[in-house]
Amino acid sequence: MNVDQEHNGKEPNSASSSFHIIVNGRPRQVDEGVITYKQIVELAFPNDPNNEQFLFSVHYSAPRSPDGTLAEGQSTQLENGAKFDVSKTNRS
Repeated sequence: MNVDQEHNGKEPNSASSSFHIIVNGRPRQVDEGVITYKQIVELAFPNDPNNEQFLFSVHYSAPRSPDGTLAEGQSTQLENGAKFDVSKTNRS
């Protein structure tokens, strides 16, 4: 997955198939049409070596799709403008 920090405002086309999404309030660009729970967690908490010690709650909304949640092992189709909110909690 190629993820850019900058949001250049371009709509994806069939040649590039990039998607502009928001993860925890930060713009991201993703080059795949489907994103997994694990990929979203990595975008939300990059370079966090302690991710294995936490559980994550992933909620999303998109302009033309119903809101939803992702659990470990699940994935969802992307569309431009999709927003993902990821929170973590200690495993207990």
